[in-house]
Amino acid sequence: MIIETYSYPRAAVIGNPSDGYFGKTIAFVFSNFIARVQLYETPELEIRPERLDLVQFSGMKELADDVNFAGYYGGLRLLKASVKVFYDYCINHGISLDQRNFTIRYHSTIPLRLGLAGSSAIITACFKALMQFFGVQLAPEIMANLVLSVESGELGIAAGLQDRVAQAYEHPVYMDFNREHMEQQGYGFYQPLDPACFPPFYIAYRRNLSEGTEVTHSNLRARFEIGDPAVLAAVTRWGELTTAFLEAMKRKDFQAIHALMNENFDLRKKTIPISPGNSEMVDLARSTGASAKFTGSGGAIIGTYRDQEMFFHLRKVMNEHQIEVIQPDIVTRP
Repeated sequence: MIIETYSYPRAAVIGNPSDGYFGKTIAFVFSNFIARVQLYETPELEIRPERLDLVQFSGMKELADDVNFAGYYGGLRLLKASVKVFYDYCINHGISLDQRNFTIRYHSTIPLRLGLAGSSAIITACFKALMQFFGVQLAPEIMANLVLSVESGELGIAAGLQDRVAQAYEHPVYMDFNREHMEQQGYGFYQPLDPACFPPFYIAYRRNLSEGTEVTHSNLRARFEIGDPAVLAAVTRWGELTTAFLEAMKRKDFQAIHALMNENFDLRKKTIPISPGNSEMVDLARSTGASAKFTGSGGAIIGTYRDQEMFFHLRKVMNEHQIEVIQPDIVTRP
């Protein structure tokens, strides 16, 4: 029997990047793209490569194009590290695993290195497959922690919990990473939200802007650790914006939501260097009347629009600059 599991890209609606700094955020996953993992029993344990893991090229141009698109690493390291973390967790918590082996492979349509959490989607789908294969149950908050540990602990990738929480819950989630609660419980306070209270969202991205989280957040962690007043003030304000957004959702005050999302990006731009291409995307979207901010670490943006007429205008303007615009299909697991 072939086990097939899925996970989806994440869009941070408000509060990012405070999730890695004891802040507050709201995020959802959407099914316009997908990460798929297949696992089936075999005599030996094997991790099968996907197209992005190939190391043979027709020439240097093809190699350079591949690196520009996918970075230097494919998904094999993600699966390998996921299996190790899953195994270690089960052993350390007295969870018995039988001696069966398996072959595992993945495929993802999530655009890479655009701040859509494509890597953690592969890891999350891998954990789902391992859990199903071995009959192990993990609470979503625990699975989110384990997925984060794969990237930050095993692979040394700068990351926060927000992406993994949204992918573990597969539902729009409000997250409060209060330091005291995190230190006592080991995870944040997570509250699923009613997507009916959301305004209409768009997501836009341009693949040639792929930078990766480690580029965009290159010095934010160091500045936070040394107590940079500008960073500490920004993290506090991003948390306040999230609380205000939550209240505006309850009132369905979409004008307030529009302003809060814009402020989220404007504060980010004052705090972290933003590439010209990313700034241009935001400016182009706002020129149509839409709001705009990053979905994550940069390369893709999210915002609100008033009606379909504005959306069509937005898409036309963005397409003229080779920027793709979609309406996200928000995942809501019962």
